[in-house]
Amino acid sequence: MAQTAQAEEAAPSYKVGTVAVKFVGTAIVSEDVVRANMQVREGGDLDDSMIDRDIRALYRTGLFEFIEVKREAVTETTFNLLFEVTPKFRVLAVRYEGNKKVKGTRLNKEVKTKANTSLDERQVKEDQEKIREYYQKVGYNQVSVNYAIERDRTTGFGTVIFKIKEGAKVKISVIKFSGNDNVKARLLRKEMETKKWWFMSWLTDTGRFKDDKFEDDLEKLRDYYREEGYLDIEIPQDQITFDYPSPSKLVITIRVIEGRRYKIGDINVTGAKIHEASLLKRILRQRSGMVFRPSKIDKDVERLEDFYGSGGYLDTQVRLLRKPNVNTGNIDLDYEVTESEKFNVESIVIEGNVKSKSIVILRELVLGPGDVFDTVRMKISKLRLENTRFFDDVNTTPQETNIPGRRNLRVAVKEARTGNLTFGAGFSSVERVTVFAEISQANFDLFNRRSLFQGDGQKFRLRLQLGSLSSEAVLSFEEPWLFERELAMGFSLYRTSSEYNSDYYTQIATGGEIYLRKRLFELVEGKVSYTYEVIGIDDVDPIYTGLISSGDSTVSRLGFQLLRDTRDKIINTTSGNRVEINTELAGGFLGGDYDYYKVEFRGSQFYPLFDLQAQVLSVIARGGVIESYGNSPDVPYYYKYYLGGPYNLRGYEYNSISPRDGDFLIGGKTYAMLSLEYSADIVSPIRFAIFYDAGFVNAKAYDFNPADYHDNFGVGIRLFVAGAPLSLDYGIPLTSSKQANTGNQFNFSFGTRF
Repeated sequence: MAQTAQAEEAAPSYKVGTVAVKFVGTAIVSEDVVRANMQVREGGDLDDSMIDRDIRALYRTGLFEFIEVKREAVTETTFNLLFEVTPKFRVLAVRYEGNKKVKGTRLNKEVKTKANTSLDERQVKEDQEKIREYYQKVGYNQVSVNYAIERDRTTGFGTVIFKIKEGAKVKISVIKFSGNDNVKARLLRKEMETKKWWFMSWLTDTGRFKDDKFEDDLEKLRDYYREEGYLDIEIPQDQITFDYPSPSKLVITIRVIEGRRYKIGDINVTGAKIHEASLLKRILRQRSGMVFRPSKIDKDVERLEDFYGSGGYLDTQVRLLRKPNVNTGNIDLDYEVTESEKFNVESIVIEGNVKSKSIVILRELVLGPGDVFDTVRMKISKLRLENTRFFDDVNTTPQETNIPGRRNLRVAVKEARTGNLTFGAGFSSVERVTVFAEISQANFDLFNRRSLFQGDGQKFRLRLQLGSLSSEAVLSFEEPWLFERELAMGFSLYRTSSEYNSDYYTQIATGGEIYLRKRLFELVEGKVSYTYEVIGIDDVDPIYTGLISSGDSTVSRLGFQLLRDTRDKIINTTSGNRVEINTELAGGFLGGDYDYYKVEFRGSQFYPLFDLQAQVLSVIARGGVIESYGNSPDVPYYYKYYLGGPYNLRGYEYNSISPRDGDFLIGGKTYAMLSLEYSADIVSPIRFAIFYDAGFVNAKAYDFNPADYHDNFGVGIRLFVAGAPLSLDYGIPLTSSKQANTGNQFNFSFGTRF
């Protein structure tokens, strides 16, 4: 310690004398700017690390080309510092030459080089490429862009000149293939984003040649061929031709060298001791003689590992060897299995759940302590947690333990935002102008005030809406795991006031519903509900006082629903179906002013047609019957059936299809409808639709005679506004009664038809 202290005393302390700044070249940057980015000060300690930081800080300003620090000894311990800085040239102006079709003001939006900024040649090169990409995007695929920089060393400014040769504006008229003896050209075109020009290309952003997209397309074509067994596929770049039959048309011809098509030869499984090789071979989907498809063969490897994993053999690995057979010309497959010991679940380790209770995660798992560590069930658990939408990210992995034959199941989650406070205004062709406010929480906890009522997986929603023709207040709550069983219980309280149901009265509904919901088997879900409702009729038009009774009436009813939903997406569905059967029983032992029963079927099926533009055909069918029983008065008109409007027959006004008493719509006891709709992407998520709707409403129950049917056809647009789906439909009536046909209808509405 004494020696160290003596060494420190002996070490001289170096000081900074003067700090000067010298500009090399034209000083277009003030000395104050240089000094503002420096920490070295006159009279301070001479610190090499501080000088390095100052140099880096000056470079970060982007104002200097070169910086050098020189030292001049004044005494043995004092040094003067000289910062020699070479400022970058600054941009005097950006000019464009040769741009006859595109204005310079438009090109300015594509470049980052601007007047009075530092002149950075790397940025100029990037801007050159941006200009070329823009020209290609708008159809000038023969464009060439170069640049020149005129530097004035006396002023320190430079002028950037982009020299453009635009060429003709070109549309792709044909994409041809040659050498594709075994694969049809239309299948190859489907794999490409580069498309020929069609009348909707201005919306789909296709029909123009783009270098980067075309390069990606060539790789997609190679991948497609490999998946068809053509492992030696070649698409030589130098054999692709671009022909111009006219200045505005481009014909692309892609030369393909397919090579031979490989098939699977002999299949062997080696190294298996726990299971017979013959059993493992039956698990494989690929068979000898099938086309060699790399992705499906890789799936078989995963399938074998999952088979072992389902029995708890977590560390089992399967290695695939591909062996070309020179005698047969096929590729033999050898699956080498390295088996592991069997594992059971020791415990569940949960990480990352900041607000969600552990029980919310545990009840979604289909794997627990003591179970065989089944990797397939582990993956199912992961999917169930993801489907709750409580988490942005979910990972389920085995975790090492010190106990032989035991592994922990580690569940790591990242919490998602599950609460929303929304408010705004809307407009629809049914309800006109509305303003609303809504608060909802998908991961609600009724008894946890400290966590802001979050974390128990309950559902809460409060919505208030006020409109020119309707108003609404709804409070709803759901406990999806009643008594920690997969049984949902919920309730809702509501009050709604509407004038759009009829021009002749105002309807106010106040009530509440309580329900139980449970998955019964497979994908079928059952729901039992009880509803008590008070319906008030006010502001009755004097002309219809004989048909409409003002005042309040009560309805007490039980409901039962069966639902099966296999749709791939709730919005913009492309495949699957949704089927529900609804039944209601009102009055009788339940009380209330009306005794009636109701049976209704609602179904939809979606068929994907072509991958191009995500084309889908949807078929929607509905039908129902409502009838009174006992000595009850007839079913009230506001519970009967009506058609017309944006959610069923779109060529007619809302609820305008119904039996009538004079001009008054009295509703029907039987209805049925069918809707066919073809839709395709224009520019995702905007879709174009063509539809046909047909249906009837009859006065008597169980009267399914379609003699008085109404139908319409039309076109529509599907898009998103503020995150909500919006439908714009123009319907044209075909077969119709004179009273219901009021001309073509333009409907727009938020939400879906289901």
